[in-house]
Amino acid sequence: MSSSTDNTNQQMNKTIRKDVDKIVDKYDIEDICAQCDAASNKTITYCRCWKSKKFPFCDGSHNAWNKETGDNVGPLVITKKQ
Repeated sequence: MSSSTDNTNQQMNKTIRKDVDKIVDKYDIEDICAQCDAASNKTITYCRCWKSKKFPFCDGSHNAWNKETGDNVGPLVITKKQ
C-alpha cells in the first residue's frame, strides 16, 4: 500500500489559479458597497462552487453542477439595503 494518496479527484477547485498554494481574495467593504451601488439590483454574488468562468463572481455554474451531482451549493449573495 502506498503511503501517499492522490487526492486530485476530491479537489473542489480543479482549474482556478492552481499555481498558488491557497487562493485568498480580499475585498474592502467600501468597494463591495460601490459594486452594489453600480449593480442594477444592488446585489453582488460570489462563487462558492469553484465552477464559475467569472470567478470570484458567480455565473450560475452551480446550477448545472447541482443537477449533475445532486449537490446543493450556491453563491454568497451580498445585498445593500436601500
